[in-house]
Amino acid sequence: MATVVVQQPLGKDRMEAWNSGICDCCEDLNSCCFAYWCFPCFTCATTGNFGESTCLPLLDIFGPALMAAFGIGLCVPPVGLAMRVAVRYKYHIGGSICEDIMMTCCCIWCSWCQMSREIKARKKVVRILQRNPMIQPVPMAVNPQFVAMQQPRVIGAAPVGAGPAVQMGPIMTGVPPFAM
Repeated sequence: MATVVVQQPLGKDRMEAWNSGICDCCEDLNSCCFAYWCFPCFTCATTGNFGESTCLPLLDIFGPALMAAFGIGLCVPPVGLAMRVAVRYKYHIGGSICEDIMMTCCCIWCSWCQMSREIKARKKVVRILQRNPMIQPVPMAVNPQFVAMQQPRVIGAAPVGAGPAVQMGPIMTGVPPFAM
């Protein structure tokens, strides 16, 4: 009998919330000013930080113009919506596609700023510093064994570490050394 494994979707209890609200632009003024003054550049930078192609948001600019040229109206920016859904999915953020459509249609700048803040917050590296290092005891041997080693001795040889062997005779005063 074959076993079928089905991956269950995440439940509501395992979902997280956005790190910042949709209108919390004061938390990251640099990003908000960047988005205000050069929105296409900001969206390209945000998708690059997320790991997607930096040219992807340009479809939000040229896509609706191209669709309107053929008589098809488009009010939902497709890349903004897709990025918002991708950020929610990757970081397990709760919400629905209806909320994402509403955010991208009503306030696209705030939506992109919120995604940028979320990506930056999730990419921060957490460093744990330990002030007092733990000192681990050195393991001791239960039954230490000592092996006594002796240096080999040669009979008639000078002991190890002694100077050269010198033959000395009796000390006599007044007698020449050859007279002994």
